[in-house]
Amino acid sequence: MKKLVRLIKVVAVIQLVLGAFYLLAPGWFLGQMGHSAPEADIYYPLGMLASRFIAYGVALWIIAGSLNSQTIEQSRLWMTTLILIQSIDLLVGIYYTFMGAVPIQLSGFPMFNAVWIIILAVLWLPSKNSNTTNKNALA
Repeated sequence: MKKLVRLIKVVAVIQLVLGAFYLLAPGWFLGQMGHSAPEADIYYPLGMLASRFIAYGVALWIIAGSLNSQTIEQSRLWMTTLILIQSIDLLVGIYYTFMGAVPIQLSGFPMFNAVWIIILAVLWLPSKNSNTTNKNALA
């Protein structure tokens, strides 16, 4: 269970950091990553995106802090959601990179992150028919 808790906390921190940058300094943050400056009207949806990053990060942190054999089944939905989000992120990255809209220098690192998060979350996803985590997540 320790591995699963660490994974959830790492993803929570990533979400909180992304949320903070997209909320407080979106233009600077996008520029540091190498993206073009967005039009002024795009800062509004970036702020809405930031709220979701922050809320998801807080929820994951709370879940990681309370994860035990009794709460693991309830946390399964969050883990499945985590896998879904990362899978969509990966597919969007592949699509826009393949279409030439985003160079691999900008999409490579986020896509790499999505892949390792998906792999570990799938490997450590709690068993559906038990109140305990699978054997890989216990170590």
